[in-house]
Amino acid sequence: MAAAEDGGLGENTRLDQETAQWLRWDKNFLTLEAVKRLIAEGNKEELGKCFGARLEFGTAGLRAAMGPGISHMNDLTVIQTTQGFCRYLEKQFSDLKQKGIVISFDARAHPSSGGSSRRFARLAATTFISQGIPVYLFSDITPTPFVPFTVSRLKLCAGIMITASHNPKQDNGYKVYWDNGAQIISPHDKGISQAIEENLEPWPQAWDDSLIDSSPLLHNPSASINNDYFEDLKKYCFHRSVNRETKVKFVHTSVHGVGHNFVQSAFKAFDLVPPEAVPEQKDPDPEFPTVKYPNPEEGKGVLTLSFALADKTKARIVLANDPDADRLAVAEKQDSGEWRVFSGNELGALLGWWLFTSWKEKNQDRSALKDMYMLSSTVSSKILRAIALKEGFHFEETLTGFKWMGNRAKQLIDQGKTVLFAFEEAIGYMCCPFVLDKDGVSAAVISAELASFLATKNLSLSQQLKAIYVEYGYHITKASYFICHDQDTIKKLFENLRNYDGKNNYPKACGKFEISAIRDLTTGYDDSQPDKKAVLPTSKSSQMITFTFANGGVATMRTSGTEPKIKYYAELCAPPGNSDPEQLKKELNELVSAIEEHFFQPQKYNLQPKAD
Repeated sequence: MAAAEDGGLGENTRLDQETAQWLRWDKNFLTLEAVKRLIAEGNKEELGKCFGARLEFGTAGLRAAMGPGISHMNDLTVIQTTQGFCRYLEKQFSDLKQKGIVISFDARAHPSSGGSSRRFARLAATTFISQGIPVYLFSDITPTPFVPFTVSRLKLCAGIMITASHNPKQDNGYKVYWDNGAQIISPHDKGISQAIEENLEPWPQAWDDSLIDSSPLLHNPSASINNDYFEDLKKYCFHRSVNRETKVKFVHTSVHGVGHNFVQSAFKAFDLVPPEAVPEQKDPDPEFPTVKYPNPEEGKGVLTLSFALADKTKARIVLANDPDADRLAVAEKQDSGEWRVFSGNELGALLGWWLFTSWKEKNQDRSALKDMYMLSSTVSSKILRAIALKEGFHFEETLTGFKWMGNRAKQLIDQGKTVLFAFEEAIGYMCCPFVLDKDGVSAAVISAELASFLATKNLSLSQQLKAIYVEYGYHITKASYFICHDQDTIKKLFENLRNYDGKNNYPKACGKFEISAIRDLTTGYDDSQPDKKAVLPTSKSSQMITFTFANGGVATMRTSGTEPKIKYYAELCAPPGNSDPEQLKKELNELVSAIEEHFFQPQKYNLQPKAD
């Protein structure tokens, strides 16, 4: 939802109107009292933060801090969002009242504002049930992938997951899936956003969530979906006898989120001994007390307790889910005693190789390769492209984010194709196309089977990764980000790249590195295409430029949809054969330093580097 337009009114008048409306509509005692207190104190600054701009509903739904006011996640903004979503669905689906929707939630809670994922999920369910629409509401926390799985399995019209994934503890979010089982893409976000603006006043029964408990329209899918999910997952177990015998030990952390029980069940479904759980982190805790950020992507800091437990239990492999269990990080103890945390690209290479190898063993008919696909996002490693070229299947890249890969995978499946695997570098993997989104539960158990199988050949994950690079060509990647809270500064930085040597000229080099091609998915420019127009969809609302270098390097700079970050992703691809990885690493580091210095210019733009 875009910020409400002033319509010529002064900012103070608009603020007064928004707060007056809030006082009429909010029935949550804690957020209501908080707003009354700010008004009584005349605290314009805090009121401005709470009522500055209405939460924006995008393709990722909502994501914001919990607290009072239209700028935050709270009971009232969740009711308003759901009312708009409900009206939009009624327009789109004539059979909404027959099919219904699914809603689930993670374990987040914010005691000071009375907000929690469970509460928001119940209020969302109340909105739909009050309009005569069936709701499949999980009775307890689930991983995010259980929502798209349920949409597809029960053939529902839509799904809602209340989660902020791996964001800081004060945040929450509202993620939406369409009837195809994938996250929504444009123009649905705009249609929903407009419908929210038209349905801001809470409906008569909006606050009465007790009415759903006795409603015949409320269904609890927990037991049946749990059963169906793990039954489907068993089809991706290729070496049950190896799993029963394996001596490889695993440690798992759910980082205070929802993953523990589900990963335990997944291991049992594969006849693997369930992993040792990090005791301090296995139970859901919205305070995330043992970590600075509940994000396994941040690397070793989040995994400190896992490494300690693994050292104690002599486990060689650590599996870590983020709090909503849709992502997975994997670490392996090296012979040196050091722990190696695999990047998302490295694990993508391992899982892609494994799923292809396992598929090939089951399908001796090589002609089936022409209907087989793997996908990854445009900022992820091109290793799958290299494997596809050599092995004879198809590889496609999509825009960043699983909403694009999920929707594309569904199109391909509907055309009778097989989508074997999709991944993104942000440790997201779709190993089983019965979930058209990233899934950290299936990825965890499939990684465990891969490690168990390799152990029978006396190979580690690291050794197998090296073998993949030797066979298909080294792909060395490096990604990081700068923090910037000012949208104008971000805009200036990217406009500077578009007008580097005067008006409308992109840079021809970055330091000593010559640029051979440029693609700008904000403007739709791509100088490698005959008509100079980009093939992938463009989006004016986000910044994204990709530079291809004469040395075989590729680097993308983009803004984040959910965090105040400007991210970069760089990769050097070498042809198959024994290249010198250390030399490639050195060259990539030099390229990245040049990009930071010449394109980001952190001093000029006052950017904050990623904290180590």
